[in-house]
Amino acid sequence: MFGKKKLFETNIEPRCVYCAKGAPLDDGSILCAKRGVVTPGSACGSFRYDPLKRVPPKPATPDFSKLSDEDFRLD
Repeated sequence: MFGKKKLFETNIEPRCVYCAKGAPLDDGSILCAKRGVVTPGSACGSFRYDPLKRVPPKPATPDFSKLSDEDFRLD
């Protein structure tokens, strides 16, 4: 098929923090159905990506300090 775009990336680095088998705990750890309590950055062979658990990075803040009043005139 040509022009088909994937909704989610397929080459995601495995991490327990966004695995379908993990649940977050209060102290920042992850409760894994396979391995028990693990760190968010760890991973195992039974990793299953859950796109709803992945938090996208925050967008960059624009730098307006380089702009002058002339840049905002509509003449």
